[in-house]
Amino acid sequence: MSSDKILEITVETVDSALAAEHAGADRIELCAELNQGGTTPSIAAMRKVHEELEIPVFPIIRPRKGDFVYTDAEFAAMRRDIAFARDLGVEGVVLGILRPDHSVDVERTRELAELAHPLEVTFHRAFDYAEDLLGSLEDVISTGATRILTAGGARSAPEGVAMLCKLVEAAGNRITILPGAGLHAGNIVKVATETRAHEFHSGLGGILPYGSTDLARFESEVQAMKRALRNLGTGKAAQANITAH
Repeated sequence: MSSDKILEITVETVDSALAAEHAGADRIELCAELNQGGTTPSIAAMRKVHEELEIPVFPIIRPRKGDFVYTDAEFAAMRRDIAFARDLGVEGVVLGILRPDHSVDVERTRELAELAHPLEVTFHRAFDYAEDLLGSLEDVISTGATRILTAGGARSAPEGVAMLCKLVEAAGNRITILPGAGLHAGNIVKVATETRAHEFHSGLGGILPYGSTDLARFESEVQAMKRALRNLGTGKAAQANITAH
């Protein structure tokens, strides 16, 4: 399945989304305020990116920066945004809710997942703030979410490889583990090989500052990542790593 690996790219604008699609990205996570970890994009941005792209678009549903423990008013805002995204016809949403003790808020997450149906639901890196990642994996599975975006509890996916391996194995076919944070063409093959994950996430924040207008460089970097994933298992992966930069 090496040729079937999925590359998700996170973006803020229509132009960067189109550049990622042109470079071979398989899916877009659409955010506002990427320098703050990503917040819910505007309705206009959701609509425009959905209209312009052919690949799946997953807007993040995060009402503010900071922690992932939300008030009733913030939760109501998340419900409204999910309903809009669902009615717009995007392919998925990205969300995450924790309790004050940093455990997964199973009840609220399940409620949002049910509201989003039939959209796919990614539980985002709020997961990495949970105390017990393997236990939290079971909690997220119980909510009906489709996948978990995680760096294995570390600052970046390359640093969290050991835990990512455990999560991929424990998840089996029940939910998709989506390694993300700090991935680029120079390290994605190593992470893919060691974790045996099939989907990968990057915003290329370590290569280009968020909000960069250098779309040619952005497109080139996405293309290099996708090429590295395609070359996995063909004997060309090592060479792809050497020539990526």
